[in-house]
Amino acid sequence: MSHLNTTSRKITGVAVGVTALAGALLAQAPSVQAAAVALPPAHTGFDYQIGGAYTPPAGVKVVTRDHTASPAAGLYNICYVNAFQAQPGAEGEWASDLLLRDSAGNVVYDEDWGEAFLDIGTADKRRRIADRIGAQIDGCRDKGFQAVEPDNYDSYTRSGNRLTANNAQAFIKLLSTRAHADGLAIAQKNTPELAGNHTANGLDFAVAEECGQYDECGDYTSAFGNNVIVIEYTDAGRSKACRGWGGTLSIVQRNLDVSPAGSSGYVRKTC
Repeated sequence: MSHLNTTSRKITGVAVGVTALAGALLAQAPSVQAAAVALPPAHTGFDYQIGGAYTPPAGVKVVTRDHTASPAAGLYNICYVNAFQAQPGAEGEWASDLLLRDSAGNVVYDEDWGEAFLDIGTADKRRRIADRIGAQIDGCRDKGFQAVEPDNYDSYTRSGNRLTANNAQAFIKLLSTRAHADGLAIAQKNTPELAGNHTANGLDFAVAEECGQYDECGDYTSAFGNNVIVIEYTDAGRSKACRGWGGTLSIVQRNLDVSPAGSSGYVRKTC
C-alpha cells in the first residue's frame, strides 16, 4: 500500500477524516479475511484418504479426501486437488498447449506417477489452468470442505528446468486467491524450499510428506509454526517424525497408495 502524500495534511478537515477512515478500513481488511478462514486444528488426529474415502478411525478430527469425494461429517475436511499435473491418463482432457513439452514437442511426464506436467510457464497459461483448477476449488467449497490441498507445487523441481520456482509461486497465488474468495484455507503441499514465502503466496498451513524421513519438518515449522500436517510412508520415517515432532504436529503413516481401510496393503499408524 502506498503512503499518503504529505500534501493531504493541507486539505480540509472533512477530507482528512474521510482519508483516515478509508485507511483504517484498508488496514482492517487482512484481519477480516484471516478471521473468515478456519485453519485445521494443530496436533490432532489426522487421516489421509486421497486414495478412497472410508469411515475415519476413532480420534481423527481432520481428514483429507479427494475433491471428487464428500467430506466426513463433523470433522475438519481438506480437499485434495492435483493442481500442477494432469491425472494419469487424463492428458486428453487438457488443451494441448497447456501440457508441458520438451524441445521435440513431446509431453513431459512425472516419471514416478505417470502424470503429465501442466505448463505454468506463462501468465496466460497459468490463468487458463487456474480457471479449471479453480472450478474444482469451488466444488470443494460447495461440498462443505474447509480447506484445499493443491498437490505438486514442487513439480518445477522435476520438470528438467522447463519450469521455475517463480512460475510455481505465481500460479499458487492464483489458487490461494480463489480459495480465500471461497472461504477456504489453502495448504502448501511439500516444497520446503519455498516455505519462507508462504505469506506472500497466500498459503495458510502445510501438508508435508516424509518430512521426518528427510529431516525437513523443521523447515515447515519455522514458517508455519505448529500448523503442519505430516504424512509418512515408512516405519522409519514415522518414528523419526514422532520422536522430533510428535508432541506438536499432526502425524500419520499411510501406505504409499493411500488405499482405503479394508483393502489390500492398507496401513495407518500414528505416534
